Amino acid sequence: MTADAASAAASAPAGAPGGPARGPRARTGASYLRYGAGKVGGAAVSLLAVLLTSFFLFRLIPGDPVKYMTGGRQVSAEQLAAYRREFGLDLPLWEQFTDYCRKALTGDLGTSYQFRAPVIDKITEALPNTLLLTGTAFVLYTALGILLGTRSAWRHGGLGDRLNTGLALTLYSIPSFWLGLLLIIVFSVGMGPVPGLFPTGGMESGGEEGFAYVVDVAHHLVLPVVTLVAVDYGQTLLVTRSALLDEMGSDYLTTARAKGLRDDLVRRRHAVPNALLPTVTLVFINLGRTVAGVILVETVFSWPGLGGLFYQALSVPDLPLVQGLFFVFAAAVIIMNTLADLIYPLLDPRVGR
Repeated sequence: MTADAASAAASAPAGAPGGPARGPRARTGASYLRYGAGKVGGAAVSLLAVLLTSFFLFRLIPGDPVKYMTGGRQVSAEQLAAYRREFGLDLPLWEQFTDYCRKALTGDLGTSYQFRAPVIDKITEALPNTLLLTGTAFVLYTALGILLGTRSAWRHGGLGDRLNTGLALTLYSIPSFWLGLLLIIVFSVGMGPVPGLFPTGGMESGGEEGFAYVVDVAHHLVLPVVTLVAVDYGQTLLVTRSALLDEMGSDYLTTARAKGLRDDLVRRRHAVPNALLPTVTLVFINLGRTVAGVILVETVFSWPGLGGLFYQALSVPDLPLVQGLFFVFAAAVIIMNTLADLIYPLLDPRVGR
Protein backbone atom coordinates (compact mmCIF):
# COMPACT_ATOMS: atom_id res chain seq x y z
CA MET A 1 0.00 0.00 0.00
CA THR A 2 1.37 3.43 -0.95
CA ALA A 3 1.67 6.27 1.50
CA ASP A 4 -1.24 8.12 -0.18
CA ALA A 5 -3.47 5.04 0.04
CA ALA A 6 -2.62 4.50 3.69
CA SER A 7 -3.36 8.15 4.44
CA ALA A 8 -6.73 7.93 2.67
CA ALA A 9 -7.66 4.75 4.56
CA ALA A 10 -6.81 6.32 7.90
CA SER A 11 -8.81 9.47 7.18
CA ALA A 12 -11.89 7.56 5.96
CA PRO A 13 -14.80 7.36 8.44
CA ALA A 14 -15.13 4.24 10.57
CA GLY A 15 -17.15 1.57 8.85
CA ALA A 16 -16.68 3.14 5.37
CA PRO A 17 -14.93 1.18 2.60
CA GLY A 18 -11.22 1.52 3.18
CA GLY A 19 -11.72 2.96 6.69
CA PRO A 20 -10.68 1.40 9.99
CA ALA A 21 -13.19 -1.19 11.26
CA ARG A 22 -15.19 -0.31 14.33
CA GLY A 23 -14.16 -2.61 17.18
CA PRO A 24 -16.54 -4.86 19.15
CA ARG A 25 -16.13 -2.70 22.25
CA ALA A 26 -17.34 0.39 20.36
CA ARG A 27 -20.31 -1.54 18.98
CA THR A 28 -21.14 -2.86 22.46
CA GLY A 29 -20.95 0.65 23.94
CA ALA A 30 -23.24 2.08 21.27
CA SER A 31 -25.68 -0.78 21.76
CA TYR A 32 -25.76 -0.19 25.51
CA LEU A 33 -26.34 3.55 25.02
CA ARG A 34 -29.31 2.83 22.74
CA TYR A 35 -30.62 0.29 25.23
CA GLY A 36 -30.18 2.69 28.17
CA ALA A 37 -31.77 5.61 26.32
CA GLY A 38 -34.81 3.47 25.55
CA LYS A 39 -35.21 2.43 29.17
CA VAL A 40 -34.78 5.98 30.51
CA GLY A 41 -37.24 7.29 27.92
CA GLY A 42 -39.76 4.63 28.90
CA ALA A 43 -39.34 5.56 32.56
CA ALA A 44 -39.96 9.24 31.76
CA VAL A 45 -43.15 8.37 29.89
CA SER A 46 -44.28 6.19 32.82
CA LEU A 47 -43.67 8.99 35.31
CA LEU A 48 -45.67 11.38 33.16
CA ALA A 49 -48.51 8.86 32.93
CA VAL A 50 -48.51 8.46 36.72
CA LEU A 51 -48.59 12.23 37.16
CA LEU A 52 -51.60 12.55 34.88
CA THR A 53 -53.44 9.50 36.20
CA SER A 54 -53.11 10.43 39.87
CA PHE A 55 -55.04 13.67 39.36
CA PHE A 56 -58.19 12.01 37.97
CA LEU A 57 -57.97 8.73 39.89
CA PHE A 58 -58.38 10.18 43.38
CA ARG A 59 -61.17 12.51 42.39
CA LEU A 60 -63.35 9.42 42.15
CA ILE A 61 -63.06 8.97 45.94
CA PRO A 62 -66.36 9.85 47.66
CA GLY A 63 -66.29 12.61 50.25
CA ASP A 64 -66.02 16.36 50.42
CA PRO A 65 -62.67 17.63 51.75
CA VAL A 66 -64.19 21.04 52.47
CA LYS A 67 -66.71 19.54 54.91
CA TYR A 68 -63.87 17.67 56.61
CA MET A 69 -61.95 20.90 57.08
CA THR A 70 -64.91 22.46 58.90
CA GLY A 71 -64.70 19.73 61.53
CA GLY A 72 -68.41 18.95 61.33
CA ARG A 73 -69.37 22.45 62.46
CA GLN A 74 -72.36 24.23 61.04
CA VAL A 75 -70.98 26.77 58.58
CA SER A 76 -72.63 29.06 56.11
CA ALA A 77 -72.55 28.66 52.35
CA GLU A 78 -70.29 31.71 52.15
CA GLN A 79 -67.71 30.06 54.44
CA LEU A 80 -67.78 26.85 52.37
CA ALA A 81 -67.29 28.92 49.21
CA ALA A 82 -64.33 30.69 50.84
CA TYR A 83 -62.69 27.35 51.65
CA ARG A 84 -63.20 26.19 48.05
CA ARG A 85 -61.63 29.38 46.70
CA GLU A 86 -58.68 29.04 49.08
CA PHE A 87 -57.74 25.61 47.73
CA GLY A 88 -58.83 26.20 44.15
CA LEU A 89 -61.72 23.72 44.33
CA ASP A 90 -64.11 26.25 42.80
CA LEU A 91 -62.20 26.22 39.50
CA PRO A 92 -63.27 24.06 36.55
CA LEU A 93 -61.65 20.63 36.51
CA TRP A 94 -59.47 21.40 33.50
CA GLU A 95 -58.06 24.49 35.22
CA GLN A 96 -57.32 22.47 38.37
CA PHE A 97 -55.58 19.90 36.18
CA THR A 98 -53.37 22.37 34.31
CA ASP A 99 -52.46 24.11 37.57
CA TYR A 100 -51.59 20.75 39.14
CA CYS A 101 -49.35 19.73 36.21
CA ARG A 102 -47.61 23.12 36.09
CA LYS A 103 -46.78 23.04 39.80
CA ALA A 104 -45.81 19.35 39.83
CA LEU A 105 -43.27 19.83 37.04
CA THR A 106 -41.56 22.48 39.19
CA GLY A 107 -41.52 20.24 42.29
CA ASP A 108 -44.55 21.82 43.96
CA LEU A 109 -47.00 19.04 44.93
CA GLY A 110 -49.51 21.45 46.45
CA THR A 111 -50.70 22.19 49.98
CA SER A 112 -52.31 19.60 52.24
CA TYR A 113 -55.93 20.34 53.12
CA GLN A 114 -55.80 18.90 56.63
CA PHE A 115 -52.29 19.94 57.67
CA ARG A 116 -52.26 23.33 55.88
CA ALA A 117 -48.62 22.62 54.98
CA PRO A 118 -46.77 21.91 51.72
CA VAL A 119 -47.16 18.28 50.67
CA ILE A 120 -43.44 17.94 50.01
CA ASP A 121 -42.74 18.95 53.64
CA LYS A 122 -45.07 16.26 55.00
CA ILE A 123 -43.46 13.65 52.74
CA THR A 124 -39.95 14.70 53.78
CA GLU A 125 -40.97 14.53 57.43
CA ALA A 126 -42.38 10.99 57.23
CA LEU A 127 -39.88 9.49 54.75
CA PRO A 128 -37.06 8.69 57.26
CA ASN A 129 -39.49 6.71 59.44
CA THR A 130 -40.60 4.63 56.46
CA LEU A 131 -37.03 4.02 55.33
CA LEU A 132 -36.08 2.88 58.84
CA LEU A 133 -38.89 0.33 58.94
CA THR A 134 -38.93 -0.96 55.39
CA GLY A 135 -35.17 -0.59 54.89
CA THR A 136 -34.44 -2.77 57.92
CA ALA A 137 -36.97 -5.34 56.74
CA PHE A 138 -35.58 -5.21 53.17
CA VAL A 139 -32.04 -6.06 54.28
CA LEU A 140 -33.23 -8.92 56.48
CA TYR A 141 -35.70 -10.58 54.11
CA THR A 142 -33.37 -10.23 51.11
CA ALA A 143 -30.45 -11.85 52.96
CA LEU A 144 -32.71 -14.54 54.45
CA GLY A 145 -34.39 -15.29 51.12
CA ILE A 146 -31.10 -15.62 49.20
CA LEU A 147 -29.49 -17.77 51.92
CA LEU A 148 -32.39 -20.17 52.31
CA GLY A 149 -33.11 -20.18 48.56
CA THR A 150 -29.58 -21.28 47.67
CA ARG A 151 -29.55 -23.98 50.34
CA SER A 152 -32.96 -25.29 49.31
CA ALA A 153 -31.96 -25.50 45.65
CA TRP A 154 -28.61 -27.15 46.35
CA ARG A 155 -30.32 -29.83 48.43
CA HIS A 156 -33.59 -29.86 46.49
CA GLY A 157 -36.01 -32.64 47.25
CA GLY A 158 -34.74 -33.09 50.80
CA LEU A 159 -36.55 -32.48 54.05
CA GLY A 160 -35.00 -29.04 54.51
CA ASP A 161 -36.03 -27.97 51.01
CA ARG A 162 -39.62 -29.09 51.54
CA LEU A 163 -39.85 -27.34 54.91
CA ASN A 164 -38.30 -24.11 53.60
CA THR A 165 -40.47 -23.86 50.49
CA GLY A 166 -43.62 -24.92 52.35
CA LEU A 167 -43.13 -22.32 55.08
CA ALA A 168 -42.22 -19.63 52.55
CA LEU A 169 -45.32 -20.28 50.46
CA THR A 170 -47.55 -20.31 53.56
CA LEU A 171 -46.23 -17.01 54.94
CA TYR A 172 -46.18 -15.38 51.50
CA SER A 173 -49.90 -16.12 51.12
CA ILE A 174 -50.84 -14.60 54.50
CA PRO A 175 -52.15 -10.99 54.39
CA SER A 176 -49.61 -8.75 56.09
CA PHE A 177 -52.23 -6.85 58.11
CA TRP A 178 -53.68 -10.11 59.48
CA LEU A 179 -50.26 -11.38 60.53
CA GLY A 180 -49.52 -7.99 62.13
CA LEU A 181 -52.74 -8.09 64.14
CA LEU A 182 -51.96 -11.65 65.23
CA LEU A 183 -48.50 -10.63 66.43
CA ILE A 184 -49.98 -7.71 68.36
CA ILE A 185 -52.50 -10.00 70.08
CA VAL A 186 -49.86 -12.58 71.03
CA PHE A 187 -46.76 -10.51 71.76
CA SER A 188 -48.11 -7.04 72.64
CA VAL A 189 -51.37 -7.68 74.48
CA GLY A 190 -50.29 -11.11 75.71
CA MET A 191 -52.04 -14.42 75.33
CA GLY A 192 -52.09 -17.31 77.78
CA PRO A 193 -48.61 -17.92 79.18
CA VAL A 194 -47.08 -15.42 76.75
CA PRO A 195 -46.84 -11.95 78.36
CA GLY A 196 -47.00 -8.69 76.43
CA LEU A 197 -43.40 -8.11 75.39
CA PHE A 198 -43.62 -5.37 72.76
CA PRO A 199 -45.51 -2.08 72.30
CA THR A 200 -48.83 -2.24 70.48
CA GLY A 201 -47.87 0.52 68.05
CA GLY A 202 -46.11 3.78 67.38
CA MET A 203 -42.43 4.48 66.92
CA GLU A 204 -41.42 5.62 70.40
CA SER A 205 -42.73 5.83 73.93
CA GLY A 206 -41.62 9.44 74.41
CA GLY A 207 -39.32 11.04 76.95
CA GLU A 208 -36.23 9.02 76.00
CA GLU A 209 -32.93 10.50 74.87
CA GLY A 210 -29.58 9.26 73.59
CA PHE A 211 -28.98 5.52 73.62
CA ALA A 212 -32.22 4.91 75.53
CA TYR A 213 -34.11 6.49 72.62
CA VAL A 214 -32.38 4.14 70.14
CA VAL A 215 -33.31 1.13 72.24
CA ASP A 216 -36.90 2.37 72.54
CA VAL A 217 -37.25 2.79 68.77
CA ALA A 218 -35.70 -0.64 68.18
CA HIS A 219 -38.21 -2.10 70.65
CA HIS A 220 -41.10 -0.61 68.68
CA LEU A 221 -39.49 -1.76 65.43
CA VAL A 222 -39.45 -5.49 66.21
CA LEU A 223 -43.02 -6.56 65.43
CA PRO A 224 -43.56 -4.56 62.21
CA VAL A 225 -40.18 -5.72 60.88
CA VAL A 226 -40.96 -9.34 61.75
CA THR A 227 -44.28 -8.98 59.92
CA LEU A 228 -42.64 -7.65 56.76
CA VAL A 229 -39.80 -10.18 56.81
CA ALA A 230 -42.16 -13.12 57.36
CA VAL A 231 -44.41 -12.12 54.45
CA ASP A 232 -41.75 -10.99 51.96
CA TYR A 233 -38.76 -13.32 52.34
CA GLY A 234 -40.58 -16.16 50.59
CA GLN A 235 -40.64 -14.35 47.24
CA THR A 236 -36.85 -13.92 47.23
CA LEU A 237 -36.38 -17.51 48.38
CA LEU A 238 -38.52 -18.96 45.60
CA VAL A 239 -36.96 -16.84 42.83
CA THR A 240 -33.42 -17.65 44.00
CA ARG A 241 -34.22 -21.36 44.34
CA SER A 242 -35.76 -21.55 40.87
CA ALA A 243 -32.86 -19.72 39.22
CA LEU A 244 -30.26 -21.89 40.95
CA LEU A 245 -32.07 -25.09 39.97
CA ASP A 246 -31.88 -23.96 36.33
CA GLU A 247 -28.10 -23.50 36.67
CA MET A 248 -27.33 -26.76 38.42
CA GLY A 249 -27.36 -28.86 35.26
CA SER A 250 -24.95 -26.58 33.39
CA ASP A 251 -21.75 -27.97 31.91
CA TYR A 252 -19.50 -25.45 33.64
CA LEU A 253 -20.54 -26.80 37.05
CA THR A 254 -19.72 -30.34 35.94
CA THR A 255 -16.31 -29.09 34.76
CA ALA A 256 -15.71 -27.34 38.09
CA ARG A 257 -16.48 -30.53 39.99
CA ALA A 258 -14.24 -32.53 37.64
CA LYS A 259 -11.36 -30.23 38.55
CA GLY A 260 -11.71 -31.40 42.13
CA LEU A 261 -13.35 -28.29 43.63
CA ARG A 262 -15.33 -28.82 46.80
CA ASP A 263 -19.12 -28.82 46.42
CA ASP A 264 -19.48 -25.77 48.67
CA LEU A 265 -16.90 -23.89 46.59
CA VAL A 266 -18.67 -24.79 43.35
CA ARG A 267 -21.90 -23.43 44.74
CA ARG A 268 -20.49 -20.15 46.12
CA ARG A 269 -18.07 -19.24 43.33
CA HIS A 270 -19.80 -20.53 40.23
CA ALA A 271 -23.47 -21.44 40.58
CA VAL A 272 -24.81 -18.75 42.92
CA PRO A 273 -23.34 -15.65 41.13
CA ASN A 274 -24.97 -16.68 37.84
CA ALA A 275 -28.23 -17.75 39.48
CA LEU A 276 -28.56 -14.39 41.24
CA LEU A 277 -29.13 -12.50 37.98
CA PRO A 278 -32.96 -12.85 38.10
CA THR A 279 -32.85 -11.99 41.79
CA VAL A 280 -31.21 -8.63 40.98
CA THR A 281 -34.41 -7.39 39.31
CA LEU A 282 -36.51 -8.54 42.27
CA VAL A 283 -34.15 -6.85 44.73
CA PHE A 284 -34.44 -3.52 42.90
CA ILE A 285 -38.23 -3.81 42.74
CA ASN A 286 -38.32 -4.42 46.49
CA LEU A 287 -35.88 -1.55 46.98
CA GLY A 288 -38.39 0.74 45.28
CA ARG A 289 -41.04 -0.50 47.68
CA THR A 290 -38.93 0.62 50.65
CA VAL A 291 -39.79 4.22 49.74
CA ALA A 292 -43.46 3.44 49.22
CA GLY A 293 -43.61 1.64 52.53
CA VAL A 294 -46.34 -0.83 53.33
CA ILE A 295 -49.59 1.00 53.94
CA LEU A 296 -51.39 -1.77 55.79
CA VAL A 297 -48.48 -2.68 58.09
CA GLU A 298 -47.76 0.95 58.97
CA THR A 299 -51.47 1.49 59.67
CA VAL A 300 -51.81 -1.61 61.85
CA PHE A 301 -48.77 -0.68 63.95
CA SER A 302 -49.50 3.11 63.89
CA TRP A 303 -46.06 3.68 62.40
CA PRO A 304 -45.62 7.37 61.48
CA GLY A 305 -44.38 6.80 57.93
CA LEU A 306 -45.53 7.43 54.38
CA GLY A 307 -47.89 4.45 54.39
CA GLY A 308 -49.74 5.67 57.47
CA LEU A 309 -49.79 9.19 56.06
CA PHE A 310 -51.34 7.88 52.83
CA TYR A 311 -54.08 6.07 54.75
CA GLN A 312 -54.77 9.20 56.79
CA ALA A 313 -54.96 11.33 53.63
CA LEU A 314 -57.37 8.89 51.95
CA SER A 315 -59.85 9.18 54.82
CA VAL A 316 -60.44 12.92 54.20
CA PRO A 317 -59.80 12.82 51.16
CA ASP A 318 -56.80 15.16 51.20
CA LEU A 319 -56.36 15.28 47.42
CA PRO A 320 -52.99 17.09 47.17
CA LEU A 321 -51.42 14.83 49.79
CA VAL A 322 -52.85 11.64 48.25
CA GLN A 323 -51.69 12.68 44.78
CA GLY A 324 -48.23 13.61 46.00
CA LEU A 325 -47.74 10.36 47.91
CA PHE A 326 -49.04 8.28 45.02
CA PHE A 327 -46.59 9.96 42.67
CA VAL A 328 -43.67 9.41 45.08
CA PHE A 329 -44.59 5.73 45.54
CA ALA A 330 -44.88 5.09 41.80
CA ALA A 331 -41.75 7.12 40.99
CA ALA A 332 -39.67 5.10 43.46
CA VAL A 333 -40.71 1.80 41.86
CA ILE A 334 -40.24 3.09 38.29
CA ILE A 335 -36.78 4.50 39.06
CA MET A 336 -35.63 1.30 40.77
CA ASN A 337 -36.93 -0.83 37.88
CA THR A 338 -35.06 1.39 35.44
CA LEU A 339 -31.85 1.06 37.46
CA ALA A 340 -32.28 -2.72 37.41
CA ASP A 341 -32.71 -2.63 33.64
CA LEU A 342 -29.55 -0.52 33.29
CA ILE A 343 -27.45 -2.73 35.59
CA TYR A 344 -28.62 -6.06 34.18
CA PRO A 345 -26.62 -5.82 30.89
CA LEU A 346 -23.48 -5.16 32.94
CA LEU A 347 -24.03 -8.46 34.74
CA ASP A 348 -25.18 -10.38 31.66
CA PRO A 349 -23.79 -8.94 28.37
CA ARG A 350 -26.38 -10.86 26.35
CA VAL A 351 -29.10 -8.47 27.58
CA GLY A 352 -29.66 -5.33 25.52
CA ARG A 353 -27.89 -6.50 22.37
